[in-house]
Amino acid sequence: MGYLLTIDAGTGSGRAVIFDEKGNQLGVGQEEWTHSCEDGVAGAMNFDAKSGWALVCRCIKTAIAEAGIKADEIKAVTATSMREGIVLYDKDGNEIWAVANVDSRAGAEVSTMKKEFAGVEEEFYAQSGQTFALGALPRLSWLKNNRPHLYEKVTHLTMIDSWVLYRLSGVFACDPSNGGTTGIFDLGKRDWAKEMASKVGIKSDIFPPIFEPGKVIGEVSKKASDESGLAVGTPVVMGGGDVQMGSAGLGIVKEGECAVLGGSFWQQVVNIKAGVVDPSMNLRINPHVVTGLSQAEGITFFAGMIMRWFRDTLAKNERDEAAKLGIDAYAHLEKLASCVPVGSYGIIPIFSDAMKYGKWIHAAPSFLNLPFDSEKMGVAALFRSLEENAAIVSGVNLEAIAKFSGANPAHIVFAGGASKGFLWPQILSDITGLPVKTPIVKEATSLGAAFAAGSGVGIYSSIEEGATTLVRWDKEFLPNSTNKQIYDDAKHNWKVAYEKMLELLDVGVTTPMWKAPGL
Repeated sequence: MGYLLTIDAGTGSGRAVIFDEKGNQLGVGQEEWTHSCEDGVAGAMNFDAKSGWALVCRCIKTAIAEAGIKADEIKAVTATSMREGIVLYDKDGNEIWAVANVDSRAGAEVSTMKKEFAGVEEEFYAQSGQTFALGALPRLSWLKNNRPHLYEKVTHLTMIDSWVLYRLSGVFACDPSNGGTTGIFDLGKRDWAKEMASKVGIKSDIFPPIFEPGKVIGEVSKKASDESGLAVGTPVVMGGGDVQMGSAGLGIVKEGECAVLGGSFWQQVVNIKAGVVDPSMNLRINPHVVTGLSQAEGITFFAGMIMRWFRDTLAKNERDEAAKLGIDAYAHLEKLASCVPVGSYGIIPIFSDAMKYGKWIHAAPSFLNLPFDSEKMGVAALFRSLEENAAIVSGVNLEAIAKFSGANPAHIVFAGGASKGFLWPQILSDITGLPVKTPIVKEATSLGAAFAAGSGVGIYSSIEEGATTLVRWDKEFLPNSTNKQIYDDAKHNWKVAYEKMLELLDVGVTTPMWKAPGL
């Protein structure tokens, strides 16, 4: 039997994961990394390619050792990563500038582009499914305006996953699923739309060849072998963006299928035909890792990070109690929250808004309608209200996707850390009125990438084959119609309250939890 290696360059950490051909995880190496700020540059989130590559190499060696295999038994290696992050290179292939996914330094450039090129964002969205919010054009414009000595040297651009593949093979390449998040892309053609860069005065000759996920682009070089411990000549296979690879790892590979990925940020994704976009520009559209499909995507900002904040601030006593009992803090909080009635006594959390990609701004974090009753306003009720709120936002985003695309999924696949409990999946099912399935492998991004690696060397005929034959299910949660009626009212109240909270931003009374560059 051969083995497959996935390198996952996530927002908070780098990982290397080894799978066997049946999708079983055998070894993992993982280390956290941080993305540095920059003095005098508000919103900067730099990606350190030098230390990042050293970390990736350590993770690879750890994964191989933990799996108990030899490097030459690895049949293929691929990579997946946080999306939107870009790496720029000079003519000699040296990294000269890189930023992580939610780098938001280019606010002034976004504003300038909207003024100087009126209507161009809407024009580009119709072709790419992306706005300027996290796109590459404003960041490249920032570099041109603020670091012209670096901008003049830029000869190549990659995403962060294809940076990993470049480090392994020396080949510059990119795939549609992650390249599409630059916004310099054509959804229908699944290729760069270089004319977009030219139109706003940015270099248009820096974009590498596009390879579909699962295609071999090269092999591990001698230099990369010495640094990483991989065998020289190991096939290097094109990967893709983390959410789209995660979807493949959950079996979401056919039109109309749907997943909710519950991590630090929640993504609600539905597979749609390539080239379709949202007329309202509220939803983001990305190329899928499956040729011929795109994904409509809603994003719930900070959903998982809010729960961490809650655990470590308002629920410190419960967290410490769980530690004494030797149980997970979130499992303990869910058990307490399960005793709270559906609807959490009418508490309305104000954190992430539903997706409004054209005007992406979130109200000041708040809890509204708190009961003047210590028993009803306890930690358990607040915790349940946050779980309900994240699921409500997901439901609103899925309704918006159905409205423009016509996609009506038969069920939701729920994965990520949020799906590990017993309460949150049931809440999601009750709110949406759809069955919710949770997979055995809940951290699916690396598994989806393994399907790409395996298809590149003939272990699977395609990513779709790996996804449909190897993804296995853990539990299914069925909706409760009585609970759904309560949640329909809660959803209505949340929508009304959120609009009022946005009005407070407009008059300068409160400050946003987050806003897109240029707003």
